[in-house]
Amino acid sequence: MASPGKASVSDSHVGKKKKPPARYWQEETDGEKKGAEDGGRAAEEEPRTQKPKQEEHQREGKRFISGKSDPFPGPAPIPEDRLQKFKRKEKTKKHRRQHYKLRDIITRSEEASEMAQKQAARFDILLPEDAGFLEGDEEEDTYTISQEDIADAVDITSGAKYFNLKLSQFGPYRVDYSKTGRHLLLGGRRGHVACVDWQSKQLMCEINVMESINDVKWLHSETMYAVAQKKWLHIYDSNGIELHCIRKFNDVLRMQFLPYHFLLATASASSFLKYLDVSVGKEVTAICTKTGRLDVMCQNPHNAIIHLGHPNGTVTLWSPNQKEALVKMLCHQGGVRSVTVDKSGTYMVTSGMDKKLKVYDIRALKPLQSYFLPAGASCLSLSQRGLLSATTGDVVQVYKDVCNTPVTKPYMAHRVRGTAWGLSFCPFEDVLGVGHGDGFTSMLVPGAGEPNFDGLDANPYRSAKQRQEWEVKALLEKIQPELISLDPCELGQVDQATFQQRHQDRVQALGFDPLAKEKFVPKYKKKGRSSTGNVEKRKRQVAHEDQRDIIKQTVEDKMKMEKERKNREKKKAKLSGSRSALDRFKN
Repeated sequence: MASPGKASVSDSHVGKKKKPPARYWQEETDGEKKGAEDGGRAAEEEPRTQKPKQEEHQREGKRFISGKSDPFPGPAPIPEDRLQKFKRKEKTKKHRRQHYKLRDIITRSEEASEMAQKQAARFDILLPEDAGFLEGDEEEDTYTISQEDIADAVDITSGAKYFNLKLSQFGPYRVDYSKTGRHLLLGGRRGHVACVDWQSKQLMCEINVMESINDVKWLHSETMYAVAQKKWLHIYDSNGIELHCIRKFNDVLRMQFLPYHFLLATASASSFLKYLDVSVGKEVTAICTKTGRLDVMCQNPHNAIIHLGHPNGTVTLWSPNQKEALVKMLCHQGGVRSVTVDKSGTYMVTSGMDKKLKVYDIRALKPLQSYFLPAGASCLSLSQRGLLSATTGDVVQVYKDVCNTPVTKPYMAHRVRGTAWGLSFCPFEDVLGVGHGDGFTSMLVPGAGEPNFDGLDANPYRSAKQRQEWEVKALLEKIQPELISLDPCELGQVDQATFQQRHQDRVQALGFDPLAKEKFVPKYKKKGRSSTGNVEKRKRQVAHEDQRDIIKQTVEDKMKMEKERKNREKKKAKLSGSRSALDRFKN
């Protein structure tokens, strides 16, 4: 049994415990300093006063760290502009008469979409890379800086991305980069085709098809590509072996590949726009545009709509679901020479024979900017960061912010060895590929590429095994051609007109309305509760419940009309509020 003296010594040690270290959010007040000087006297007198306070605050729902309240309660705030950057659609308007299960499904879908939007906005600040543009000294224009000076100023790896391939025998060349930006495809007018891993300068294959080539295009991966030859469309693999010769697609001049639909769109000299499903090898649709030779073509990456330019100065928008053009726009007084659309699907840039370069807002179908080029632009291309490249003969000019503000001078300029025939920005790289009569030129354009890539969509550093897994997932998630429309957000909405039309056809075929509400028949009740008066009373009660929604809607409409009438009267009173000289005689 311990003695009383030892027990008192141990109690004194317990009372003189060390004070926990102060946290960064704790402010040291005069009272706390005074308590520290007293040597823990207050702790001896009231050793248990803190715990009840903490329990009291915990009952109120507050969180604590080391016994103190959280200085930053709730989730971290997100700036509104960053949230708008990742916003994809507006909230669906819920009708009061919707079924409760459908209403719950829509609510859960909107909550998941909102959470994904917030998570993407939070992770956006963690992206490590940022785009950098070329900046000159005082009173120095950036377009006067040569490519050799840029290559000497940057590091060795970036400087190696500027190079020239002298291929004067089979030019001029068409150019196309793969979706990951790793591989380059060159197609010469006189039959030369080459696949290059342009970063490591490794030649994958090189063939000569022994006939003229109009266009080349990578398919869903770097293992297959399409070549539009003089007669038919041919499909080759990365080793140069011919896989298919599709004779239905003849006289093809331009091609565009839709990666999320696995569709190859082709425009021919016979005025036909055709779609080929490369996953099953079948023709989806063939549309006769009736507008003559189709040699100007591009796609909208946002909604997979095909844009075609015509000799009469118009640009038409096409979908595989309709045989007629979705939109027809008169853009130039002469023929259209080139068309390109940015990756957000907002702006379209066109150039024509009237030597004008025009920027259009596709949402409103109205011109925003118009520029005059002395010799016109034969090829156009927009980068991932919004830089516009335009070729005039053998001169390549790059413009910055042409969509938002008027531009008076180019951002960069470079002269190639021959007339430019193909133009394309490399994804995720500050590189512009130019195919011309003397071969190919890879230019350095600072600020052109997107610095942060999505590894699940297009990973430039993926292995062969990762590419195979991505290909399987992409095939499983393939979007059907029937879903291509001008507004992609329409896919989540119900087509009321089509539903009503189908319902009417069903009523005519069956002879009765299967969705009509059955007539209410009251159940028979015993003990005299099924008398005629009680039955009629129950019928009237159900009838009133059925009419309740109609009555509510009618009342709301009347209130809305009354409110509009009052607003009109207020406006009239404000307009007639100016007093005249005869108003003093009214009283």
